[in-house]
This record gives sequence, C-alpha cells and structure tokens, in this order.
Amino acid sequence: MYENFKKFETQLAGRPLIVETGKYCELANGSCMVRYGDTVVMIGVTMSAKPRDGIDYFPLSVDYDERLYAVGKIPGSFMKREGRPSEKAILTSRVIDRPIRPLFPKGMRNDVSVLITVLSVDNDNSPEIAAMIGASIAISISDIPWNGPIGGIFVGYVDGQVVLNPTFEQRNKSDLSLTVAGTSDKIVMIEAGANEITDEIMVNAIGIAQNEIKKTVEFINSIVKEIGKDKFSFISMEVNEDMYNDIKEFAIDKVKIALDTNDKNIREERLKVVYDDVFAAFEEKYPDSTSEINECMYKLQKHIVRRWILDDGRRVDGRGLLDIRPLYSEVSVLPRTHGSGLFARGQTQVLTVATLGQIRDSQILDGIDTEESKRYMHHYNMPSYSVGETRPSRGPGRREIGHGALAEKALEPVIPSVDDFPYCIRLVSEVLTSNGSTSQGSICASTLALMDAGVPIKAPVAGISCGLVAEDDKWLTMVDIQGLEDFFGDMDFKVAGTKDGITAIQMDLKNDGLNMEMVEQAIKQTHTARNYILDEIMLKCIPTPRTELSKYAPKMITLTINVDKIRDVIGKGGSVIQKIVADTGVKIDIEDDGRIFIAAVDMEAGQRALEIIKSIIFEPEIGAIYNGKVTRIMNFGAFVEIAPGKEGLVHISHLENRRVEKVEDVVSLGDEIMVKVLEIDEKGRINLSRREALK
Repeated sequence: MYENFKKFETQLAGRPLIVETGKYCELANGSCMVRYGDTVVMIGVTMSAKPRDGIDYFPLSVDYDERLYAVGKIPGSFMKREGRPSEKAILTSRVIDRPIRPLFPKGMRNDVSVLITVLSVDNDNSPEIAAMIGASIAISISDIPWNGPIGGIFVGYVDGQVVLNPTFEQRNKSDLSLTVAGTSDKIVMIEAGANEITDEIMVNAIGIAQNEIKKTVEFINSIVKEIGKDKFSFISMEVNEDMYNDIKEFAIDKVKIALDTNDKNIREERLKVVYDDVFAAFEEKYPDSTSEINECMYKLQKHIVRRWILDDGRRVDGRGLLDIRPLYSEVSVLPRTHGSGLFARGQTQVLTVATLGQIRDSQILDGIDTEESKRYMHHYNMPSYSVGETRPSRGPGRREIGHGALAEKALEPVIPSVDDFPYCIRLVSEVLTSNGSTSQGSICASTLALMDAGVPIKAPVAGISCGLVAEDDKWLTMVDIQGLEDFFGDMDFKVAGTKDGITAIQMDLKNDGLNMEMVEQAIKQTHTARNYILDEIMLKCIPTPRTELSKYAPKMITLTINVDKIRDVIGKGGSVIQKIVADTGVKIDIEDDGRIFIAAVDMEAGQRALEIIKSIIFEPEIGAIYNGKVTRIMNFGAFVEIAPGKEGLVHISHLENRRVEKVEDVVSLGDEIMVKVLEIDEKGRINLSRREALK
C-alpha cells in the first residue's frame, strides 16, 4: 500500500536516529516521522500556493505540539484535553523557528507552516532535537524553497567533560544546557543555560556541537538526493530596484541626517518628515505603492546604517564598536513591594519587581517534561507604550514568554536552594522604554530586585548583547546594540553571566550563519562588557543582598519532623493545622519529606505556631528531666504537663524522698516542678518522678 515508504538511519551522539517518509501525512508538502530511542515526533510542513497580500514579512509559523499521551498522562484540565501550549512548548517552537527562518528566500511571502507533534517521549532522547532535525528534513525534501538543511544537537557538561545529547541522568548533574543548530559550515542558532561556565568551555562545546551537526547535515542531504522534490517557483516580493534607486537618489542625504542621533524620538520625528517628502515626490510616478515605498525606505535605512558600520566603523549614535550606552540603576523604587530594581541602558529602561511567597505558591507544570513544579518564576511584559505605539494589551506573546524564560535561565544558577532560602520567588520585568536589548536589561534589573528583596543570590548577574554586520568577507561585531542595529544588523548575540562565568546565551540571526571566529569574539566582547556593568553600575548601587527582608514580605520559619508525625500536625480532616492557622494567622506548608514551612508577616505569630507544632510532635525521652506544670491532683499522685498536650503521672511515692501522706502537702495545682521521665508504656502513658529529678 505504501510504495513510497522509505526508512533512513544514522547515528546521533552514538544512538540510532531513524527517519521514516512516504507513509504518513501524504497531503503535506513534506513530512517525516523521526524516531530517536523511544522518542517519536511527527513533522508536516505545508505552504500556500500564493503569497499573502499586503505584508512585508515572511509568514512562517512553527508549532511544537505536546501530546500528554506521549508520557502516559491524562490532561488535568476540566475538558481533559490539551489546551494552549505550555511555556516549554512555546520556547521549543521558538528554538526551531530561529534557525530555519533566515534560510528561506528573502522575497517569499507565501505562508509556510511547520507543525510538529510529539507522539512518544523517552527522557534519555530529546524530543526537541528530534523535532528540529525532523523539521529540517521535512522542509528539505518538500517542494518549498529553502536554503537548508540544518542539523541540531543538545550539549551538556558533566564531570568536566562535554557530552552530546546527554541522558536524563546526565542532564540532572550537567553544568550546561546548550542547544546548537547549524548548516554544514556555519552556526545558525545557540540557546544555552549554564552554571557559570567559562568562555573557553562554552566555545569548545559549541565547536564540538558544530562537528556533530556536519554529520547530521550530510545525512539529510543524502535523503534529499534520494527523495527530494523539485522546489516550487514563487513570486518574489523583493523591492523594485528601479523604485529603490529613484528613492535612494532623492532621499539618501535626508535619511542620513535623520538617522544621525542617539535619541530615538528625534530620529523618528525626522524620519516622518522624510517619509512625507518621499511620498509627495513619488505619488504620481508610483501610484498606489504605499507598502512598496515603505519597503524601499526600510532598505535605504538599512543600507546607510550598515555602510556606516562596515566602511567607517561608526554607529548611528556616534559610539565606538565596543562602547556601552549611558547606564543607570536604582533599587527600592516601589515602597510596598518586597524588592524592586530599575536598570536603564540608553533609552532602554526596565523595572523588575520581586515577590516572595510560600513554597505552595510554586507553579504547577502540566507537560511532557519531567519537571512538575518550579519555585522561581520570571515574567516579562512589554507594553505598547514602551515603543511609542498604540495598541491594546492582549497578554504575553511568544516573544514576551521567550524573553522571560531567557532571564529566568540567566538567573536560575544563582538562586539559593530551598534549604537556604525557603521561599517561592517571582520576578516581573516591566519594560518601560525599549530601544534594543530589553531582555538583557531585564536580567540586570532583576539582579537588583533580588538583592533589594534580600534574596541571598550566589553572585550578581548582568546581561549584554553583541551585534554583527557582515557582507562578503568583511564583518564587524559591536556590543550593546540599540534598536536600529538590531533591525538592520545580522545578529543579536545575547550573553548573561556573573564575573566568573556564563549563565545564559541566546543567539538570533538574520543571515546564513556564523563561523567560530565570530562566535568566539562575541563571547569575549560580552564578557568584558558585563563585568563593566557589574562593577561600575550595579554593585555601586547595591553591593550585596540586603540582610533583612521587607517588612511586607512573609517571614519563613522552617523545621523538619518525622514523617510519621505529619498526620498528627494535620489532624483528622485538617482540623489541627486549620486551628493553628486560625489561632495565629500564619500560613503553613507541609512537604511529604517532613519539612514544614511557616510563613508569617508577624514573627511573634510565627513563633507561636512553631511552638504549637513542636508540642504536637514532642516525644519525651526516658531519663530526661523536664520543667512541667501540675495540671491535675489525684489521691494517688499528680499529673504534670511537660509540653503542651503531653502530660504524665508523678505517683505519690515519687513526689519526695520521704513518705507523703497527701499529694497536696507537696504540690498544688499550677505549680511548676522538675520531673524525670521513668518510663513510657506500650499505650504511650508517661510515668514521671519528682524524687529522681531532685537527686
């Protein structure tokens, strides 16, 4: 039945990778199923027959769909089906989108959809890497124009060794989480989180990854040679050269004057005037060509900015290639929050707010990943006013989610463990003004907010970006790129880290890739720049984390009890713990391992709750001496409470070193006396002795 069915096999990081084509998704332009161990992903790519009207960008969509049946789970939602993509799925979609997007023809406006469905997951074999390779294969063998293929690899650093596609066990102890994508000779995408990895180790890991990627690209090319389709001839929407040359001749000097400022507002006001002049000059020659003229103006600005950098070594705002814009930092910006930090770099300004909560406030995750919750969360918001636009807020998009995740990844290695700091931590970065590199600004602002909140981070983290302009054999890199340099340049290479090492990397490209010399130079330049930001700005603002938490933050008291005592603290139907909370006003979390977290804004209330719990779990020791209170007097002895809810009997014969006729001759109700524990019988009854305690 499936006469076109083909199976191809190679080795990826020493394990079989199997690709099946010609059997599934027969109506797609290109498709394949990839098996890597027991991990299975299905990829289908399609393209519209005609370009989309009225757009000036390439409409590519990449969707990575997680199916919970892949890990034997039933969705926890009311509908019991998968809902909106998890953040992990959105981030994976971005990781696959970024390396494949620059390799499509620049003038193509046909809609292209890459849909990846995760069918089965083996935790030792990454579905993300299988999906990236599968997407590359599906596009390559299709009739969709593309300048691939690419390969991808995941890299760890375990016990001092670089490990390709580490297993689940290796990932848990790895100091590096690095994803690299590339063509046969260039690197097109880098995404990394690291535990203060040195520049040298990072560069070496990327180089090792590139060598493995070359093998994957050769494998894909062999598949294309055997079953690849002829590529579709598309209608190019490239700028009309005659129109562009006319506009260039008319407006180039005006555009140069408009661009030559370090103030984004002034630049945009100047450009509005130039645009009006251009439209007035060419409305008769090129009628009904608004979008085409706009594209010509965009191309002209790009030409000017790139020529300034490549030919003159100068930037739009007059800085040198390694100069950083003016910096500013401030803490305790907001009076009632637990911590806040403001960081500005030129006209980019970010305010981050830190909130401390109970462990129960940790985020619950419902995905195919093994991670089920996280106590440190970072969210990033970029409202329209930050770029001077007018549009309603629709919640975080993929870009906002991606930038928040990058900042979270950059700071995660320095967040203290739950044992050292028993709080849930949420950071929210609000972009107030945007003129390039807001994600790295949010990392700097977040470090300030954490320190202001009194979080004992292991080391402060700063972030900076590096840009690139490359044409033919000539290229230049520059640190701290602003908006225009991002729009018109070829690279946004973001690196975050402490003074000791890298904690995160994210590299986006608009060209066909980087060589290793470019990668190495970008990492070196960003290292110098982030050390300058830390020493000269951030640490002068707040040199160490505050030693005390905000008076508005919950104070946490922790203790660990025997797991057998958990039921006693909770009580039947939660009656005991609910009463403690009602009486003291605290909040209490109890973990399965016996850890108890008491959160209280009022420390006195927290201490009261602690004493109540201690009394519940109290176990007297035979032979120990306690100070107790007489609670009942009987004719045969006195009952003495040695801890709240724990009382024992002092028999009349053990009240004194002599014969006692009446208990009341020795003690009265409410007296405090020293007693020694003689025994605890099988029913838990405690026998005490005042006589023995007095010896």
